[in-house]
Amino acid sequence: MRAPLIVAVAAAAVLAVALAGAPTGSAMVDSGPPVIPGTTSVLFVANNWDGTADIVDPQSFQKLGRFNTVPDLQERLAEINSDPVRMGYYIGIRALVGEGHDQYADDMFSSHDGRFVYISRPSLADVVGIDLKTNAIVWRFPMEGQRADHMAISPDGRRLLISDSTANKVHELDSATGKKVGEFASGDSPHENNYSGDGKLIYHASIGLVYTPADQPVTDSSKGERYFQIVEAGTNKILKRYDIGKIMADQGLGQFNGAVRPMAISPDEKKVFMQLSFLHGFIEFDLATEKVTRIAELPVSDAAKAIPREQYLLDSAHHGLAINPEGTKLCAAGTMSDYAAIVSTKTFEHVIATKGEKPYWSTNSADGKYCFISFSGSDEVAVVDYASEKEIARIPVGDHPQRMRMGIVRSELIGRLAEGARVRGPLRLHVARARRSGGALDLRLRVTSRATGKLEVAYRAAGRTARFRLAIPSGPASVQRVIIQRLTLPAAMRSAHTGTLTVSYAGSADVAPESVRLAVAPGKARLRATRARLRSGRIELDGTIASRARGSVSARLAYLGDGSRVRTVAFTARIRDGRWRVRGAVPSQARGGGQLTLVYAGDRARGLRGEQSTRRIGPDARAARPE
Repeated sequence: MRAPLIVAVAAAAVLAVALAGAPTGSAMVDSGPPVIPGTTSVLFVANNWDGTADIVDPQSFQKLGRFNTVPDLQERLAEINSDPVRMGYYIGIRALVGEGHDQYADDMFSSHDGRFVYISRPSLADVVGIDLKTNAIVWRFPMEGQRADHMAISPDGRRLLISDSTANKVHELDSATGKKVGEFASGDSPHENNYSGDGKLIYHASIGLVYTPADQPVTDSSKGERYFQIVEAGTNKILKRYDIGKIMADQGLGQFNGAVRPMAISPDEKKVFMQLSFLHGFIEFDLATEKVTRIAELPVSDAAKAIPREQYLLDSAHHGLAINPEGTKLCAAGTMSDYAAIVSTKTFEHVIATKGEKPYWSTNSADGKYCFISFSGSDEVAVVDYASEKEIARIPVGDHPQRMRMGIVRSELIGRLAEGARVRGPLRLHVARARRSGGALDLRLRVTSRATGKLEVAYRAAGRTARFRLAIPSGPASVQRVIIQRLTLPAAMRSAHTGTLTVSYAGSADVAPESVRLAVAPGKARLRATRARLRSGRIELDGTIASRARGSVSARLAYLGDGSRVRTVAFTARIRDGRWRVRGAVPSQARGGGQLTLVYAGDRARGLRGEQSTRRIGPDARAARPE
C-alpha cells in the first residue's frame, strides 16, 4: 500500500472513531462554560466599531455592565503609525472589511473562572486577555499576519483558537498565558472555528477573499481556496478537508460558492448546517456520507433582490446560525434581508421571528431557551424564544454588535462592570507643551473640567524611564483644568535630548480613560488643521506639518451616540510633502459634531516632537473652534 493511501486510511479511521464517540453534550450549541460557585452566567456582546463589550443578563435581558476592549489603543496606534506595512493593512481593513470603520472587538470568550475575557481585535491584528476586575491587559498575542478574526475555546477552557486572516492559518494558544502552543493550516481567510463536544475535534472553515468585487460565478476561482476542515485537537492534524462548492457541483446541485460562513453542528455531531456565501439559506452536510443532503432556501426581501452580488456585505447573504439543544430548530440570521428565522431541522419550514437592520450573528442562551441575534446596523440584540418562535425582548448595545458568546463572570465584579456602562465624557487631553529644558521636562497640559484625580506621566530616554503623578487641580465646573509642571529628571537622563512622553488617565465615574504618546525632541512638527468640517455625512480634514515629517496624523472624533454614550470614530492620514488629508464617512449620530483630536506621534530620529490638539467641530462648519 502506498504511503499517501496509508495516511488517508489512517485519518479516515481516526475520524470515524471520533465521530462515532461524539457526545450529545451542550458544547456544540454555544452554551458557554459551566457556572461555578461565585460566578454568574452572562451574554457577552462585542461592539466591533465601538471597541467595547456589553455584558447582559441572559434571563432578565438587562445590561449588567460594559468594558473597554482597547485600553491600549494609543500604544497600538503609535506602533501602526510607525510601520508602513501595518498602516496599509490598518487602512485596508477599515475600507474593505470595516465599512469605513476600525474593527476593535470581534470575537470573545470568558475564562472558566470568570475572571478574564479573551478578545480578538481585527484592526489591531491581535488577541488579548483582559482582567475584568481592572480592565488591564494581562497578555497579548500579535498575529503573524495582519488581521485577527473568529476564535474558539476548548470545552475545558485551556486552549484558544484564533483565525489569522492573512497568514492562512489558525493559532492555538494557552488561554492562561497567551503563549502559542500549536497551529494548523487553512485556506484563504480562515474564519469559523468550533470544538466538538468532547474537545477532540475542531470544525474549521475558510471563506476566501470576500472583500473583492469579483462576485459573479464566472470569477469564482479568483476568490481563493475555501475549505471546510476537520482537525484533530491536540495534534492539529488535518483529518479531512472538503471543497464544499466542488462537492455540490459533483452532486449536480448547481454552482455554489464554497465559502462556509457560520455553521451549526447537530448535537450528535453527524450533520453540519452551513451558511455559504451568496446563499439565502443554508445547506445540510452529512459527515458520514460526505454529501450535501439538503438545501434550505429562505426568503429574500424585495430590497435584497434589488442588490447586486457585488454589494453584498462581505459576500454574506446570511451570516449567523445557531441550533437549539434538542437539534430540532435552527436560528438563522438573514443578513441582507434584515430578518432572523426559526427553521425546523426536520422539514426546513421556517417562521420569520424578528426583523431588524443587518443581523450578523446568532447564539443561544446557556439553557438553550433563547436565541440572541445581533442587529449590527441598529445596535441592538433581539431575543427570540425557541418555543414560541417569537421575539420577546430587544436590548440596546454599543456600535456595531457582531459576535456574541455566552460566558461567566465573577459575581462580585458585576457592580464594577456596571460602572463601566455609565456615561463618561472624553478627557479632552491636550498636550500644549512638552519640551526638554536643561535637566527637566517642561509640560503644559489641559483636560476637561470634569476630570478629577491624577495623571500618570512616563518619560523614557537614554534607556531609562522616569514616572510622575500629576494632580488635576480643582476649579469652577465650566473651566478647563490646566496643569503646568517642570519635572526634574534623573541625572542619567539629562544628557539625552530626545525621549518619549506618555500621559495617561485611568478614568473616573464621569470621564473616560485616555492616553497619548508623543516624541519629545527639539524640532517643532507644526501640526495644523487648515480645514475641519462635517458635511453630508462625511468628515473633511486638511492640514499641514513640517516638510520633513514622515508617517501619519491620526484623527479621532468623539461624539454622543444614542443620547447616553460617548463613541468615537478614528481616521488616519498619511503625510505627503508636508500635507495631510482625511475624507471619510461618519456614523449618522456623529453628524451633529463632537470633539476632534489630532495627533502626530513625532519622529525622534528626525528630531521632530510629537504634537496633539483638541477642538470642537460642528456640522458643515468651515472652520473648527479650538478648545
